[in-house]
Amino acid sequence: MTERAHPGAVRVRAATPDDVDQIHAFIVGLAEYEGAPDQVTGTPELLRAGLFGGPGTDPSAEALIAELDGVAAGFALFHGTFSTWECRPGVWLEDLYVPQRFRRAGVGHALLRRLAALTLERGCARLEWHALDWNEPAIAVYHRLGARMQTEWRIMRLADDPLAALASTDHVS
Repeated sequence: MTERAHPGAVRVRAATPDDVDQIHAFIVGLAEYEGAPDQVTGTPELLRAGLFGGPGTDPSAEALIAELDGVAAGFALFHGTFSTWECRPGVWLEDLYVPQRFRRAGVGHALLRRLAALTLERGCARLEWHALDWNEPAIAVYHRLGARMQTEWRIMRLADDPLAALASTDHVS
């Protein structure tokens, strides 16, 4: 086991509306780490609605906060999926982020452990997430945990103008 850089125990809890600004700051930190800070277009208000719902809307996702000695030290944001082949729900980990100063203190592991437990508690078949191909330290950790890369799948994304164009067409060309 890696020696902890911090003396305290990691506590993982469900995020509350009071955590929205901190989660948004973590999202910005993650984007900076990934070299894409200009791609964060969401606001704390949109995040609040996504995590906790709003007038006439249900929450779209959930988040966990990891604390080390009472200080927010990382987060995991996730939502449900469904496997048609297994006919069971799953959990999709959208983002997990631990700022550099809290790494190697067990924060990421604690977040993943709690998320794995939630996955099983909810009767889900699997926990899945993306990993950037250049993030070799994270991939190594995921492999040590038993995760396996699904190399045969490619992510497809339709957004912005192409999404709107497709939605407005009456037929497929």
